[in-house]
Amino acid sequence: MRPLQFTAIKLSLCLILGILIGNFLRPPFIAAALPCLLLLFLLGMEHFLVKKHSVRFGLLCALLTTMIGVLSISITDAKNNPRHYTHFDIDQPQTYTLKIREVLKANNYSDGYITEAMYLDSLKVKGKILLNISKGSQQTNLKVDDEIVSYTTLYAISAPLNPHQFNYRDYLAGLGIAHQLRLSQEQFVLINNPTGTIYGLAAKMRDHIIAKLKQESFGAEELGIIQALLLGQRNEVTEATNTDYKNAGAFHILALSGLHIGILLGLLHFLLAPLEFLPKGRTIKLITIVLLLWGFAFLAGMSASILRAVTMFSFVAYALYLNRPTSHFNILALSLFFILLIFDPFLLFQVGFQLSYAAVFSIVWIYPQLQKFWSPKNWIFKKGWELLSVSIAAQLGVLPISLFYFHQFPGLFFVSSLLILPFLAFILGMGILVIVLALINNLPAFLVVFYDAIIRWMNTTIAWVGQQESFIFRNISFDAVELILGYGIIIALITTLQKASFKRTTIVLSSIIFFQLWGLGIAYKTQREERLILGHTGRNTTLLHQTGLKVGVYTNNWPSSERMATDYFVAQNTAELVHQPLKNSYKIGIERLVLLDSSLTSIPKNIPIATILLTQSPKINLDRLLDSVQPQLILADGSNYHSYVERWEATCLKRKLPFHYTGEKGAYIFKIR
Repeated sequence: MRPLQFTAIKLSLCLILGILIGNFLRPPFIAAALPCLLLLFLLGMEHFLVKKHSVRFGLLCALLTTMIGVLSISITDAKNNPRHYTHFDIDQPQTYTLKIREVLKANNYSDGYITEAMYLDSLKVKGKILLNISKGSQQTNLKVDDEIVSYTTLYAISAPLNPHQFNYRDYLAGLGIAHQLRLSQEQFVLINNPTGTIYGLAAKMRDHIIAKLKQESFGAEELGIIQALLLGQRNEVTEATNTDYKNAGAFHILALSGLHIGILLGLLHFLLAPLEFLPKGRTIKLITIVLLLWGFAFLAGMSASILRAVTMFSFVAYALYLNRPTSHFNILALSLFFILLIFDPFLLFQVGFQLSYAAVFSIVWIYPQLQKFWSPKNWIFKKGWELLSVSIAAQLGVLPISLFYFHQFPGLFFVSSLLILPFLAFILGMGILVIVLALINNLPAFLVVFYDAIIRWMNTTIAWVGQQESFIFRNISFDAVELILGYGIIIALITTLQKASFKRTTIVLSSIIFFQLWGLGIAYKTQREERLILGHTGRNTTLLHQTGLKVGVYTNNWPSSERMATDYFVAQNTAELVHQPLKNSYKIGIERLVLLDSSLTSIPKNIPIATILLTQSPKINLDRLLDSVQPQLILADGSNYHSYVERWEATCLKRKLPFHYTGEKGAYIFKIR
């Protein structure tokens, strides 16, 4: 079966192309709407005046769908919405009225929220804003639908300060967030009797369920996993447990999304099978399943990932109702089409969305091919092979995306799947039963002990798999071109397995050769590069020196520099990473860089110096130093006090000497060759 033979998939690909074009061009609304109207008129003329649909009709459909994708971006774009807060004066302090939309995971210093702007002074506005509230003695924990008022100033989301660092600004931009607020407990007022929404009602229900579960004798770690599995609330899962699940290739178990909704759909499909014996029982069963899926989404807080998953599997439930194998690709493509149009076209750029659809499409397409490859007669081997086939199909589908974003691959993912997935339906089903019994205050103690033991067993199993370091392949360099070529190899390989031919085999081998040639080209380019980078690390100094495939890290505090150095090492496709203590002087080509810290506060006058790096807040008189040494550039990194940096910057500004502070301008890169 070839997925591209389905019209829904072709139209979905056209929509995705339009969204990509719209995101790149960001056209005004009129520029996107007029071509849509013109193409719609031409398509109507073609349909009503030409009796037989021609190639021209198909081309017009493709062009119209593509332009609809462009239009969807234009409609969502803040610059085309005159009521968006960014169209008003936000550089000055204003009175903001905000509604809490989502509660984020707190850290040791502040609580985080995603809010919706309601009013700017007395003007009604729209737009999302990230809110951080510092923790204090008078702690106010805000909830979804709470409304606050604050007189304050917005801050733009900062760009990453180091090369190849995770771009939090772009991530938030994909969520429609471009600004943030930082408030203390005393800088806002909570509004009484705020307007309620379905999201707030869902959050209250979820909080009520969590409060009921906390009254039982579940372990703290086990309770955190239960909340993640059944309610989509990962705020109480520890970082160590998160790491174990990632390393074991089982993090999708914690992220309440497509896997859980798919299992729930399977359970409901099985449990409600007796309804089919009633008159119009299949229709009643479909309606019941869809209502229960959306009821579960409500209990899970109506998060974006849950809404996407339930929408997708509502279409899948309809495909099961039709009971036609060819409908699965069509239904999945239609769900993708409507999710991108109805919810948000920017979902296309979110990792979770990409992983969900890549996994589901690959399971639907690849799993049947693996079953044809081997069909054991023994029941145990048959079920084991089915589970392994699902896991292999899903991992193949998400492998290029995972390598592109996360640069690691868990080699024992199939072990996690074989050990956990056979019991996951039972774990989810029992978890729902536990929640229902807890809500009616009728949860038996033995069931609490039993379910707590099951979750502890699952955690222990995942931890054991995740701690097999030899099977975790980390720091894999994988760029956008390799992402595309990787999917090309997978698609060509699967189509060849479906029906082998000389042409298809040639395409597979050619794809592999192109992939290897690209890797060799990147390695050749890297070998010819040399650069020195002053990074930004808080309370520390970090210099990266790349010479070909080797990256040397100069720092006196390796743990605080490790993340920055590793990100650079992986992105640059280098082969060796070494670290050693800082020196006070470095030669850059024919010029010299001198580090000035508390141990070296003066420089001999007879040494020509191009650049001075001020670190660890040295107590110097910069004016006097510059009188004796004439550098071309002054650098300051994140190890200095802000008051010192401001004083040095003022001195350099007065002397018209270039000054670069990594905390504001980011890392400084010396390109040597």
